[in-house]
Amino acid sequence: MIGNPSAEALVMAALLTLLAAVTIAIARQRNMFGVVIMSSIYSFLMASLMIVLDAVDVAMTEASVGAGISTVILLATLYLTGSMEYPQRRSVAIPLFVSIVVGAALVWGTIGLPAFGIADAPIHQHVAPTYIDFSRKHDMPPNIVTAVLADFRSFDTLGETTVVFTAGIGVLLLLQGGWRIGGARREDDTQGDDEI
Repeated sequence: MIGNPSAEALVMAALLTLLAAVTIAIARQRNMFGVVIMSSIYSFLMASLMIVLDAVDVAMTEASVGAGISTVILLATLYLTGSMEYPQRRSVAIPLFVSIVVGAALVWGTIGLPAFGIADAPIHQHVAPTYIDFSRKHDMPPNIVTAVLADFRSFDTLGETTVVFTAGIGVLLLLQGGWRIGGARREDDTQGDDEI
């Protein structure tokens, strides 16, 4: 997206540094409202990073779902539950060790990958040319992206849509149950006031 490679690397480094700082801030935060706001900032930073990588469709999804809808749902949940996290009584040594081991394994797994953006990467030699050739033969999809998502990866796309739909229904049911409980509590409180 940015013409100058050094400027693009500088923007990427700045965004990754901000992402790391926000991650540390989220881990140290005890106020749930602060966690929700910092998570929204994290989603916006991730969307900005995707724009720099020329993945505008992923950036739009991250901004709308990660920063928009998720923030609204989490704020509604805080309204029903409360906004303070109580201190943990157990040690964090084991979860910290597991996180470090998993992070090191992920970093070790990426060492063997080809450099980012090179033209002779394995995916550009086999998968991408096949999708491009097959997309030319299709008359229905208007472009290659739609052909890949709706035809070549249609079962994967259907699975993702089902997961998102199920998660949305689950959140709506949870929030509806909380509103009912809140309404019942308010009625009990008013009845108790009337008896006094």
